[in-house]
Amino acid sequence: MKRIAACILLVALTAGGAMTQAQSTTVADTRQSRSAAKQQEKVNKKASKKQRKAMKQAAKAQRKAQKASRHTI
Repeated sequence: MKRIAACILLVALTAGGAMTQAQSTTVADTRQSRSAAKQQEKVNKKASKKQRKAMKQAAKAQRKAQKASRHTI
């Protein structure tokens, strides 16, 4: 009887320890995924800024070309 009780207690403690470890892993994963999302947002923001700048430069070049073509005729 004592062996069965000891075995049940051992199983309960092992399961409880696994649950605690799973929760701490989940917290670490959440922190890591939040960090990765923030990094991705930063990369996206930088890429969009670069694209906006390129579009402004292209528009400016187009206006300049139109202006030059009006004066040559």
